[in-house]
Amino acid sequence: MIDRIRLLSHKDRESYLLLYSILGYVPGDISLYRMAMTHSSASASGSKKLGCNERLEFLGDAVLSSIISDYLYTNFVKEREGFLSKSRSNLVCRETLNELAVEIGIDRFLEACGLPHQHNHYVYGNALEALIGAIYIDKGYKQCRRFILDRVFARHLDIESLVRTDKNYKSRLIEWTQKMHKSIEFRLVGEELRKDGTYFSSEVHVDGVLMGVGNGFSKRESQQKAARQAISKIGI
Repeated sequence: MIDRIRLLSHKDRESYLLLYSILGYVPGDISLYRMAMTHSSASASGSKKLGCNERLEFLGDAVLSSIISDYLYTNFVKEREGFLSKSRSNLVCRETLNELAVEIGIDRFLEACGLPHQHNHYVYGNALEALIGAIYIDKGYKQCRRFILDRVFARHLDIESLVRTDKNYKSRLIEWTQKMHKSIEFRLVGEELRKDGTYFSSEVHVDGVLMGVGNGFSKRESQQKAARQAISKIGI
């Protein structure tokens, strides 16, 4: 099958071989995977005949959540529901998915497909979820599980370490201020409409002192980044 790929035109051959290096198998219908890599802004431009990846992202999100839930339930048998829920959130949060997407080369596949560069912080994580949706349709649940656990998480993530880390920085900061009897206020200080979404800027003030600034394509993301900066300054 690999030899047959090498006989394709240069553009298709590059896409197939790069996708093969990500997946570990030859895709059945590459157009499905190209759709997974197509952001709505590219689809709306009219330059692409493929639909955007939003429906595949919806499906992939559900499949990923199911696989991670099953993994945690099976491997952390002594832990309660609260721990399992928090651990799942850490494993499938936007920050983690974006990092994993770049690690496995989704950013390079986007370029190989000739799609425009996206500035949206979520685009690679969204594309990873859409890719999982494409795998599910093309190869089924078992192949999705092998891809996520064996090819992605096992190679690029320390699951044990991550599930023990609380990445909800806003919640951690609020808990600390309550414990220390300090006031805390998150302020939305900027909102900019861009081609790839609305960009927000937030500040966090502790006892009236500016402690952190954050930006992102959602209010939550900007507040999390501001809280993370504050936590780093405070040293908690």
